[in-house]
Amino acid sequence: MKTTSALAAAAIIAMLGTGIAHAGPVKPQPGKEKCYGISKAGKNDCAAGPGTSCAGTSKRDYQGNAWKYVSKGTCAKIVTPKGNGSLKPKA
Repeated sequence: MKTTSALAAAAIIAMLGTGIAHAGPVKPQPGKEKCYGISKAGKNDCAAGPGTSCAGTSKRDYQGNAWKYVSKGTCAKIVTPKGNGSLKPKA
């Protein structure tokens, strides 16, 4: 029984260390803007709707309701297989 408890505790610690339990959005960054629909799955800085809760929780590549910080003025120039980045959530 002790081995099982130790393994369970180790698994929880590993999950916390990988960011699975990330609590909130990435802090605002000067000179940056939120760009929706450009991040790979699990690489978003936060979310804007159903399907994500915050940083690192997007479930699909280029998910339209998940955003990532980019340099101001560059968002719409970023091209993905699903179209350009957007300053507003994408459907």
